[in-house]
Amino acid sequence: MVSTLIMTRPKKRLFLGLMLMSEFFVALILYGLWKLTYPGLLGIYEHLPFLIGAIMIFVSTFSVGAVCNMVLAMRGLPYLPLFRKYSYELIRFLFPISVKIGKIFGINRRQLEASFIAVSNLIFIKCGIKVKANRLLVIVPHCLQLAACPHKITRDPNNCKRCGGCNIGDLMKLSDEYGFHFLVATGGTLARQFVKDVKPKAVLAIACERDLMSGIQDVYPLPAVGVLNIRPNGPCYNTKVNISDVRKMLEKVIIS
Repeated sequence: MVSTLIMTRPKKRLFLGLMLMSEFFVALILYGLWKLTYPGLLGIYEHLPFLIGAIMIFVSTFSVGAVCNMVLAMRGLPYLPLFRKYSYELIRFLFPISVKIGKIFGINRRQLEASFIAVSNLIFIKCGIKVKANRLLVIVPHCLQLAACPHKITRDPNNCKRCGGCNIGDLMKLSDEYGFHFLVATGGTLARQFVKDVKPKAVLAIACERDLMSGIQDVYPLPAVGVLNIRPNGPCYNTKVNISDVRKMLEKVIIS
């Protein structure tokens, strides 16, 4: 379905709520497996069922703690690094389950991904992460450039003639104004290489829901925030971005 220029604000509770429901579902499965294997475990060693059960309870409790820690961070309370690292691994495991559960309630994958980005961005801001402009890397997808433009700006955005036909020129002006590093990437490989070369302290990425969600997790422990692109012509073709939203995020991330 073609995206419109008007985008609704993602609801953060969607992602957190479905993650908790997914954890409950997995916990039920683990309990069922424990019950089924109880006689066999007991036959191996009399205390083995209780040991396995204790491990399952610990893992389930720790997983719930990771999600609850996200909620606390959104409230401006301390966000433990241990939980943050574990949270991304947990998301990779539980997200497909959350998508399946979301379909039951009429929630599609894109809504859930957008909710994750909103949660991640808010945690970033609540944690008070700020960097100097020259330590910030802004990465955008090549589909932001007008497809008919003869001046290819992948790897070198300075090839942009700033004609106003797309948002690349607007982003170049912001780069000149603030002084951040700017990359137009064709994919994750180029983006990861540029991150390795530049060694930024934070990343601001502009992309679709799916790419932002995977990108934010891929660059961890490097802190990252995302701004969703706008797709009036469908995905990956002549996309746009709200420059006002980008500027607002820059002002939150860059040390003035």
